[in-house]
Amino acid sequence: MIAETPLDRTSKYCVVGAGSSGLAVAKWLAACGVEFECLEREDDVGGNWCYGKPHSSIYRSTHLISSKPLTEYVDFPMPAEYPDYPSHAQVWEYFRGYARHFALYPRIEFRTSVERIEPATDAGPQGPYWDVTIERLAAGAGPRREVRRYRGVMIANGHNWDPKWPEFPGSFEGLSLHSAEYKTPDVLRGRRVLVVGGGNSGCDIAVEAAQNAERTFHSVRRGYHYLPKYIRGKPADQAGERLLRWRLPLALRRAIAGAAIRWTLGPPERFGLPKPDHLLFESHPIINSQMLYYVGHGQISPKPDVAELCGDRVRFVDGTTEAIDVIVYATGFKISFPFIDREHLNWRGGRPELFLNVFHPQHDNLAVAGLIQPDSGQFGLVDRQAELIARFLAALDGDRASAERFRRKKARLPDDLGRGIRYLNSSRHLLEVEHFSYRRRLEKLIASF
Repeated sequence: MIAETPLDRTSKYCVVGAGSSGLAVAKWLAACGVEFECLEREDDVGGNWCYGKPHSSIYRSTHLISSKPLTEYVDFPMPAEYPDYPSHAQVWEYFRGYARHFALYPRIEFRTSVERIEPATDAGPQGPYWDVTIERLAAGAGPRREVRRYRGVMIANGHNWDPKWPEFPGSFEGLSLHSAEYKTPDVLRGRRVLVVGGGNSGCDIAVEAAQNAERTFHSVRRGYHYLPKYIRGKPADQAGERLLRWRLPLALRRAIAGAAIRWTLGPPERFGLPKPDHLLFESHPIINSQMLYYVGHGQISPKPDVAELCGDRVRFVDGTTEAIDVIVYATGFKISFPFIDREHLNWRGGRPELFLNVFHPQHDNLAVAGLIQPDSGQFGLVDRQAELIARFLAALDGDRASAERFRRKKARLPDDLGRGIRYLNSSRHLLEVEHFSYRRRLEKLIASF
């Protein structure tokens, strides 16, 4: 336990992070009259979308892969002049506008890093108080460490920051970097590049390499469905949303969406890519209209999984080898909360097992916002998570009957968040949710308070 006497914050909740999730939580806590302090280690809001900040993993060409209406916060639309798929700079300015509009800047302590969270020896009405060890990083001075005891903790630090590296036999003599470290195509220019990983970042970087590298190879372990960004001039996710609003059965939605994709892009195997080994929607969607274009032009050479690193060459599982100068590992991120022990987050099967991926089944005063990977935009879903968090916390002090009803619901685990979809059994899908049914469920629970 921490020896230092904690500063008393037991009338307030602690919000960890002022990125897309922390901002929404702070906004709704303020709206519901719940006292809080929001702690952010950077010097501005935006989290991962602050391109160029030390802890940002986005690259210069990053744009949203979900369109504006299916991404934005519920009560703060993106500017009309923004394109269908805004850039990272526009998204960051959107967050700053959100923080200004809802007067959140004065509620956030910037340059304040959370180092440790653990339950206190004493408890409040909603469970144990939580001791939060912080380092205040004042400009031009060394860090100042202190411990605060809070009524509860709302974690919103994001989950796309701790790189996951694959383990291949052998060694590589060239440059290796993770997509989290990749920023601009300068590092690829005129070189032989291998991109490992079939997700959205892997495809984006492979396309960028095709435009800059001497040669580009793209290694994937399985076949994927590639979805275009536009279908008949409209963002593809908006077309998919219409099918969901019509309440069409999953099989029929698959048939309609599959036909539209084949008509727009064609099947990936026609371009020499592996045939998908799963049904549409069973994997997180890859939204990329350019991948097949560059493969078809010979500027991206598809490769299977890596078998071995051989100095300045890479051998693949099909027996072929290629001379490589740069490897970019677009292999995703680990679910990581370095400041709190896993036991406190009900860790099961590689992730925290939480009601709706948000609420601790036993502790009323511990929750995680943004711990989802939806098949559409995220900010609006987290907005509803945040409202539900705030209404539950407010009910604990007021409407005890509503709070007790919700408490019984959140104790029911495990939970199906895929609306019957059987996602691929991989770490990539540990946090996957079907956005439409997930959103409706959040809205129904919000209406119960």
